[in-house]
Amino acid sequence: MEKNGLGKRINQVRKDRGFTAERVSESCNINATYLRQIEGGTKIPSLPVFIAICNSLNISPDYLLQDELSSNEISEIKELEELWKGVSPSKQALAGAMIKAVLQHEAQ
Repeated sequence: MEKNGLGKRINQVRKDRGFTAERVSESCNINATYLRQIEGGTKIPSLPVFIAICNSLNISPDYLLQDELSSNEISEIKELEELWKGVSPSKQALAGAMIKAVLQHEAQ
């Protein structure tokens, strides 16, 4: 994992969500300066801080930990994310079950 990439993704997601560094750092119970250092790639968050950031931004850890994403992958992820946000919890559960079934079938 490249810490610059992690920080850039945290920063991008935070900005995409319209959150300030102060808001995210407050919800994570950390200093805003520390969050900016993480986003700038000079610090790597501890596991509890990383989980708090993921929860605060409502983003999966695997997305933040990926070192390289192509622009196509990024646009597909954003498109799916927007679709996901726009449906009811019951439809999210159904879609999640369908995705799991497909992935489990491919793994066999």
